[in-house]
Amino acid sequence: MTAPTVTPTTSASVPAPAPAARRRKRKARVLVNVLAVVFCLIWVFPIYWMVNTAFKPADEVTTLTPIWLPLRPTLENFTRALTQDGFLVYLRNSAIVVVAAVLLSIVVGFLASAALSRFRFRGRRAILVAILFVQMIPSGALLIPLFLSFQTLGLLNSYIGLILAYVASVLPFSIWVMRGFFVAVPVEIEEAAKVDGAGTFRILWSVLFPLVMPGVIATSVFAFIAAWNDYLTAYVMLKDQGMYTLPVWLAGFSTNKGTDFGGLMAASVLFSIPVVVFFLIVQRRLVSGMTAGAVKG
Repeated sequence: MTAPTVTPTTSASVPAPAPAARRRKRKARVLVNVLAVVFCLIWVFPIYWMVNTAFKPADEVTTLTPIWLPLRPTLENFTRALTQDGFLVYLRNSAIVVVAAVLLSIVVGFLASAALSRFRFRGRRAILVAILFVQMIPSGALLIPLFLSFQTLGLLNSYIGLILAYVASVLPFSIWVMRGFFVAVPVEIEEAAKVDGAGTFRILWSVLFPLVMPGVIATSVFAFIAAWNDYLTAYVMLKDQGMYTLPVWLAGFSTNKGTDFGGLMAASVLFSIPVVVFFLIVQRRLVSGMTAGAVKG
């Protein structure tokens, strides 16, 4: 009795996808692309309308019929925004507060993330849960307790108080983001550095800092946007108008006599430029920092 012969299967014998299945995949891909384009248009439209309105004269801004492009482009709105009382003072105040808040949040968040991910101590899990709980609380709910605490400490109407308020608001997010990058770094890298005689701070600066650079950059972007765009905290914490920041300055375009929409849109364009410039500066390092630690230190 002879054994039955088994015919080996080859890739050529696998049936090709049916034309109907290919058509369904193509339609699904087209539908996804169309939805993505529609979403991008909806997202970009407010920015386009802000820039469009900034270059319109007053009669085109208030017309009932939408004007998609300025018929008579003008820089009058930008001139009025730049020459408004206190612009340079408010710009200086915002720069001082934002730079200090970003740097302080990075330093404290980096050290706290390293401690919570690399050291084992009693209460570590409780601290992580508390940080997550604070992050879930709306910032508006913490404004009154923060105001009362700063009033007791004498930190109201000061740059230091406003900076600490911004750091407190972004620190939970900063710690959680950077902790994820710390956890992803193999412990063997630190052990090798210890064998070479590196101390704790040397390891943090030369080994871990380059490896968690993407987390540091993401944290800095979040802290910058949060501090730069904040209006409510600055308005509540500061009483001296000479210490107001740019978001409070933007509110000055709305008065009892009405709202200067052209000047407001021009001021909003100027207000958005530093955020765009800051992101363009750091976005290149966001990806390059992922591998920088492998060749440094």
